[in-house]
Amino acid sequence: MTATEPSTEDTTDRGAAAEGAANGASGSGLPSVLSSPWFVPSILQSVNYRDGMTHPSPSPVHERYAARIVDQTAQLTATVKGADASAPVPGCPGWTLAHLLRHVGGTHRWAETIVRTQATEPVPDEQVNDVTPEADDDIDSLSAWLTDGAARFAETLRSTDPDVRVWTVAPGGNPAFWARRMTYETVVHRFDATAAVGATYTLDADVAIDGLDEWIWLSTLPQAFPSEAEYAALLGPGRSIHFHATDAPEGTGEWLIDLSEAPSTWSHAHKKATAAVRGPLADLLLLLYRRRTPTPADGIEVLGDEALFTDWIQGAGAWLRR
Repeated sequence: MTATEPSTEDTTDRGAAAEGAANGASGSGLPSVLSSPWFVPSILQSVNYRDGMTHPSPSPVHERYAARIVDQTAQLTATVKGADASAPVPGCPGWTLAHLLRHVGGTHRWAETIVRTQATEPVPDEQVNDVTPEADDDIDSLSAWLTDGAARFAETLRSTDPDVRVWTVAPGGNPAFWARRMTYETVVHRFDATAAVGATYTLDADVAIDGLDEWIWLSTLPQAFPSEAEYAALLGPGRSIHFHATDAPEGTGEWLIDLSEAPSTWSHAHKKATAAVRGPLADLLLLLYRRRTPTPADGIEVLGDEALFTDWIQGAGAWLRR
């Protein structure tokens, strides 16, 4: 592929609109959680637990994600209330709503086990992958089970030392990785549930921005790709991909992925790029998770080297298909 520079307003170098820290494959943990200008954790003195006791909150980051996991789960269960558990899920071929709820609840419990036990090696993930519905599964019982699992995970996060080392599937090695990962597992599958019942999906801007941060950070890791060769094939002098969220708050919503050499890096910047992708925040996030297509019909505009973008999103999203 030949690197080209689109002669469009979106890819004209107008300076950095939202310059941030670049995060490459050699980065440790989740630096954007702590450094993003829009991610300013509130100072929390204490939180209330289901046992009725009040405990100190060890980590504002944990509290932020714990609250998001509970909130996204509540929105998901509200969306499917009264639905048929056997309704098909368009974003997950072969799955029904029962499969979907079992999967989301299983991932919450899996991550909770990793954090609670401070596991330093992989934990059995049958609940994540074995999601065959039981004969008596119904939306009410599955929703209650899902709600309980999210609440337990949130409590575990709130009561866990943020500096504890745990096994993670990517650089991080701390509970914050799982707090963030399970937030967006829930965010995207809430969309799947919404599509299954024909409802309208909305997503808060700060949640969508952080979700884009996480996905794009993961895309810079060579191990996210199917092979070293496919990762290397994307790299080349001057190659880059720029994302612009058309509805982001001023000073946010810009991502630049530098593919000029290994390791690839990303930053919050608006600069001239080989390919540029424009669209609303939620649609950009859903595009990365393959719930949207890069077409005007789905609210997405791709400018410049479309082939580079197609190859990049296919390769960088391989971790989702494992």
